[in-house]
Amino acid sequence: MDYKGFFDKGISYEAYRENFQKEMDSDDSPYAQYLPQNWQRQSRLDRKLKLTEELVTALENLQYTQHWLVITEHWCGDASQINPIIAKAAEANSDKIKLRFIYRDQNLELMDAHLTDGRSRSIPILLQLDEQYQLLSTYGPRPSEAQKLVKSILAQKGDYNIPLHTWYAKDKQKSIQADLIAML
Repeated sequence: MDYKGFFDKGISYEAYRENFQKEMDSDDSPYAQYLPQNWQRQSRLDRKLKLTEELVTALENLQYTQHWLVITEHWCGDASQINPIIAKAAEANSDKIKLRFIYRDQNLELMDAHLTDGRSRSIPILLQLDEQYQLLSTYGPRPSEAQKLVKSILAQKGDYNIPLHTWYAKDKQKSIQADLIAML
C-alpha cells in the first residue's frame, strides 16, 4: 500500500473543516440530514475539548515522527466525535505528529485495506504510520466499548444512533484519549 501517496493526497484538519462548511452550504449533498448535527458536535469539541494530562504526557514523550492519516467523511457521526480529539492530540505535539485527513468514498482502495471486522467500511479509521510511512497500527472506527454497544444493538436489528451518541456524551472523550495513549 502506498501510504505516503495517500498521506500526500490528504488534507489538513483546517481544510477538512472548510470542506465540511462548504458541504453544509451546498444543496446537493446526499447526506445533508446528518451534516448540521455532526457540525455542531465537532465544533463543540473543537472549542471545549481538553486533553487529559496522561495523553499530553504520552504525546510529549514521543521519540520519533509519526504520520497520522484519518480515513473519514463529514456525514459520519463517529467522525464528528473522534476527529476533533485526533486533531487536538496531533496539535499538542505537531513537531512529532504530522496529521492528514482523507475521504473514504474517494479512496476505496485505502478503505478496503482497513475494513472493520474484515467486512465493513466503518469510519473514522486512524492509520498510524512511522517516519517512512510504514503502518504501525490502526485505530477505529470507535472506542471498543462503543463498538460493543453498536454490535449489540445491530444484532437486535435496532438503530444505534441515539444510544451511541448518548454513550459518547457520558464518556466525555475519555475512552478515545485512553485508546490514543495505548496506540502511542
